[in-house]
Amino acid sequence: MIKNITTNIMKTKITLLLTLFFVGIVGFAQQEEECMTKLSIFHEYVKAKNFDAAYQPWMDVRNKCPKFNNAIYIDGEKILEDKIEKSSGAEKKAFIEDLVKMWQEREANFPSKTPKGEYAANACQLQYDNRELLGKTDSELYECFDAAYNLDKETFTNPKSLYTYFSLMVDLYDAGKKSAQDLFDKYDDVVEKVESEVKNYSEKLNELIAKEDAGTALSSKEERLKRYYESYLNAYDQISGSIDQKLGDRANCENLIPLYQKGFEDNKNNAVWLQRAAGKMSEKDCTDDPLFFKLVNAYHALSPSANSAYYLGILKDKEGKSNEAIKFYEEAIKLETDNFKKAKLNYKIGLKLKAAGNYGRARSFFREALSLNPSDGHPHLSIAAMYAASANSCGDTNFNKRAVFWLAADEARKAGRQDPTLSKAAAQTAENYESKAPSKGEIFSEGNSGQVINIGCWIGASVTVPKI
Repeated sequence: MIKNITTNIMKTKITLLLTLFFVGIVGFAQQEEECMTKLSIFHEYVKAKNFDAAYQPWMDVRNKCPKFNNAIYIDGEKILEDKIEKSSGAEKKAFIEDLVKMWQEREANFPSKTPKGEYAANACQLQYDNRELLGKTDSELYECFDAAYNLDKETFTNPKSLYTYFSLMVDLYDAGKKSAQDLFDKYDDVVEKVESEVKNYSEKLNELIAKEDAGTALSSKEERLKRYYESYLNAYDQISGSIDQKLGDRANCENLIPLYQKGFEDNKNNAVWLQRAAGKMSEKDCTDDPLFFKLVNAYHALSPSANSAYYLGILKDKEGKSNEAIKFYEEAIKLETDNFKKAKLNYKIGLKLKAAGNYGRARSFFREALSLNPSDGHPHLSIAAMYAASANSCGDTNFNKRAVFWLAADEARKAGRQDPTLSKAAAQTAENYESKAPSKGEIFSEGNSGQVINIGCWIGASVTVPKI
C-alpha cells in the first residue's frame, strides 16, 4: 500500500515537471514569436524613419528579449537619437541617459559585437555634447574619456572624441587641476594614437592606389572603401591641427626646458620619456638649449633607434656639420623598419634640406617618402614649392624661366589627386603657379605651342608648352 502511494506521488511529480517544462517551452516560444513580430514592426518603422511609431514596439522587445537580436541596439540608437533631437529639458536629459544605458546593455548582451572603447567613448562624447543639460564638470567628463581610453585604446578611434579628450586635459591644466607633465604626456598619447590611425588608413588606401596605378579598376566595394579611408584621413588631418592649436604656446621652450631638466635624473634610463622629451623639444625648436644635447645622447646610448639617430642629425645641423647630419639622417632611415614611419622620416629630412636650400637632395628624400606612402601628398607640394623658388635660376630666357611654374603647378596637382586632405590647398597652389606661367598671348608670340622645353640646373626636367 505504502509502495503504491509512493509510486503515485512520484508519477504526479514527474507529470507536473513535464507539464511545467512543456508550458515553459511553449511560453518561451510564444515570447520569442512575439519579440520577432515586434522586432519586424519596429525595424520597418526605423527604415521608414518613423521613429515615434518604432519606439513602443522597440521598448517591448528591449525589455522582454534583450538578447534576441543586435538590431535592438542598432535601431535603438537611431530611435533614441531622434528622441533626443526632438526633445528638450528633463525629457531630453532622460533620453540621453537612456541611450548611455542602452549602450551598456548592448555591451552586456552582445559583447563580441560591441567594441568597448568605441562605445564607451560614444557615451562620453554624448555627455560632453550635452554637458550643461546633464550638469557634468570638466573633471567628470575627462575621467569618463580617460576610463574609455584605458578600457580599450584599440577601438577608441573616433577623431572627434580624441580631440575632446585632449581638449578637456588642456582645460583642466589651465584650471590648475593637471600638471604640465600630465598635459604633455596626454598630448603625446593622443598624437601617437592619431598617428597610429593615420598609418592604418594610409596603408589600406595605399593598396588601392597601387591597384589603380597598375591599371586595374577598383570594384564598387573598393571605391566605397577608398572614400571611407579618405574621409577618416581627412578627419584625422583636421583634428591634428586642432590638437596642436589647442596646445598652443603652453608647450613653449620656457615651459619645456625646466620641466625636462627637473625630470631628467629620474628618467635618464627611461627610453620612452627621453624619446618624448627630445621629440617635444625638437618640435618646438628648443634644440639650441644644452638640455636637448643631453637628452639626445642619453636616449641614443640607452636605445639606439631611428628617432635617436634623427635627433643626432639635428644636433649636427645645429653645429653646421651638414655632411655629418646627413649621415645620421640616412642612418635613421636604415634603422627604421616600418615603411609608414620611414616615409615620415624621409619627409622630415627633405624639409630640413629644403630649408637649407639643398633642393636636389631634398627632392630625393621627398620622392622616397612618396614611394613609401603615396597617399600623403605633402612631399609633392614641397617639390612644387622648390620648383617655383628656382624659376629665376633654372631657365635661360624669361619665357623658359616662367615655364618652370608649369612644372610646379603639375606637381601641386599631383598632391591633390593623391591626398584628399590636400585637394583644396593643392588646387589653389596650382592655380597660383599657373598664373605666373606664360600666358596664351606669350605662347603665341614665341610660336612654341606644344613644344618641349628642357629645364636645367638641379631640376633637370622638361615641360611641354600648352597647345593654343
